[in-house]
Amino acid sequence: MAFPKQILHRMIRYRLSRLGWMRPGTPFNLTYSVTNLCQSRCRTCKIWELYRKNPEKRQEELRIEEIEKIFRTMGRIFIFNVSGGEPFLRTDIVDIVTLACRHLRPGIIHIPTNAIALDKVEQRVVEILEVVNRFNPSIQVTIKPSLDHIGEKHDEIRGIPGNFEKVMDLFERLKALQPRFANLHAELGTVISRWNVEDIAEIARFATGLGSDSYRNEIAEQRSEMFNLEDSITPAASDYEQAIGYFVGEIKNHLKSLSFFQRMTNAFRLVYYDLAIRILKEDRQVIPCYAGVSNAHMSPYGDIWPCCTLGYDKTMGNLRDHGYDFHALWNSPQAEKVRDYIQRPSCACPLANQAYSNILLHGPSLLKTLGTMVRTK
Repeated sequence: MAFPKQILHRMIRYRLSRLGWMRPGTPFNLTYSVTNLCQSRCRTCKIWELYRKNPEKRQEELRIEEIEKIFRTMGRIFIFNVSGGEPFLRTDIVDIVTLACRHLRPGIIHIPTNAIALDKVEQRVVEILEVVNRFNPSIQVTIKPSLDHIGEKHDEIRGIPGNFEKVMDLFERLKALQPRFANLHAELGTVISRWNVEDIAEIARFATGLGSDSYRNEIAEQRSEMFNLEDSITPAASDYEQAIGYFVGEIKNHLKSLSFFQRMTNAFRLVYYDLAIRILKEDRQVIPCYAGVSNAHMSPYGDIWPCCTLGYDKTMGNLRDHGYDFHALWNSPQAEKVRDYIQRPSCACPLANQAYSNILLHGPSLLKTLGTMVRTK
């Protein structure tokens, strides 16, 4: 019972923090972009251009001894998202996960991949699972190959010929590892952009037909992190609403037959889809956003952001400037300035990772989620 009690205590603290009555404390969701190195040439993202234009920038990424200093100061994180670039190109990714298990003690570790470095990804996934299970085999590890379309259309969006076949190969290898690692969750994920929004039902049917443990999607956004602020990648709200209609129908049709955990997850998704459509149509925060309170994002260079959408434009500071002390930065005047910007509100986006935390912390949305679960029990 300690795990849900700790989450409840933090939820109360986050609500009080947003009212200005106390400091936010430790976020329960941390995303760490371990590198900006990437082999993909995605239409929706320009991270891959950074080191091609500025190769010396790669030398600024946090070293493993710096990462340990930071993790030592953070406290417990319940969800640890490893991101990139391509996370598995970071040669010490297993060491990073080891430090996370030792100091952050997460309940969930989530790692996406483009699957291009196929053998390297498989090898490092096995090493990560072995490390995790030595610490705590109840930690759930989700590996998510990216699937933006089927066949050559995926390769066109991702900019790498033959990438689709590698995604399929890696997914089969992940499924083959599951008898050995019961805590491995093999997922597939799609970025919904203007290049695939009309084909989402087809892509989703294909992904679920493969036997994926789950299939998730997120909308393509203009993000500071991805250097794509000038690119038109986000689908129109009406097109997104039509595409999401397929998922809403599928979830509602199968909700009664799901386990409690799956029913809860999908109930959250139904509420999220509704919020995402409203945000796109109304261009505003439709419920309070807790970015920079419940969630934090760490860049490859030690910057702390409230979220990847604001990223470099609204950094809360750099950990190297704060002696690698997370809470010194997290409670700094600059961090409070960024929180004030979000709370006014001055921005609006349907970022899924943050939206789920916002739903959890918004009474009406949480009640709507629980109501969906009860009605389908």
